[in-house]
Amino acid sequence: MILLRHGQSAWNRENRFTGWTDVPLTAQGRQEAVTAGELLMEGGFKFRRAFTSYLRRAIDTLNFVLEETGREWIPVDKSWRLNEKHYGILQGWNKAETVKKYGEEQVHIWRRSYDVAPPALSADDPRNPRFESKYDGIPTEELPLTESLADTLRRLLPYWEGVILPALVEEGEVIVAAHGNSLRGIVKNIKGMSNDEILDFNIPTGVPYVFEFDDSMHYLRDYFLGDQEELKRKMVATAKV
Repeated sequence: MILLRHGQSAWNRENRFTGWTDVPLTAQGRQEAVTAGELLMEGGFKFRRAFTSYLRRAIDTLNFVLEETGREWIPVDKSWRLNEKHYGILQGWNKAETVKKYGEEQVHIWRRSYDVAPPALSADDPRNPRFESKYDGIPTEELPLTESLADTLRRLLPYWEGVILPALVEEGEVIVAAHGNSLRGIVKNIKGMSNDEILDFNIPTGVPYVFEFDDSMHYLRDYFLGDQEELKRKMVATAKV
C-alpha cells in the first residue's frame, strides 16, 4: 500500500491552517506530485485501485501520479472520510498570527494534542461544510465543525476497515492520496502507535510512503521512497509548520 500526502498547497506555502478548505496545489506541489509518480514508476509499483479525499489538492496529486505511472485507467474511490482534520475557526488563519493572538502553548495544543479540538465553527459560518454541494447527501450531524486527531481517526476508521483494507486484500496493491492527519490516522492504526507517539510523527508532502504486508495482512515494514537526505530535510520542515 502506498500512502501519499498531497503536494504543497497554496495555504501550506502561506503557513495557513487549511483543514477542509479546498485550496489548489502550488507549482512546487504539482512538481512534488510528478516526482512522486516518477519514483513509483521507477520502483515498479503497479497499484490497481486508488483512494483519495474530496479535496482538490489530494485529487490533483493523485491525478499527476496516475498520469506519470500510466495508470489513469484504474478505479478511483473518493471519500470525505479521507479529508484533512477540520481545524474549526482556525481555517484560513495564518499560523504565526494565531500564535500571537492565542499564545504558542494554546496553538500547540490545538495543533498537536491527540484529543483537543480547536474552537468549532458556528452552524451558520460560511465555512461550514454543509453549505458545500460536494457534501450533499451526507447527514449534517456527521459533518464536523472542528476535529481533534482522535475525531479524525474515528470518522476515518470505518472507511479504512470497510473499504480500503478489503480492496488491498483483493487487489494486492493500492494507493491512498490524502492529507497529513488522515494519513497519520491510518499509520497509527496499522503500526499500533500510542497517542503520544503519533503526535511527533510527520508525513512530508509529496513523498510516497510504502507499507508492506504478508499474505495474512500482517504488517511487515514501511519506508519512504526517494533521497533519504532530502526526506530528512522535508520531515524537519514539516514539523515546524
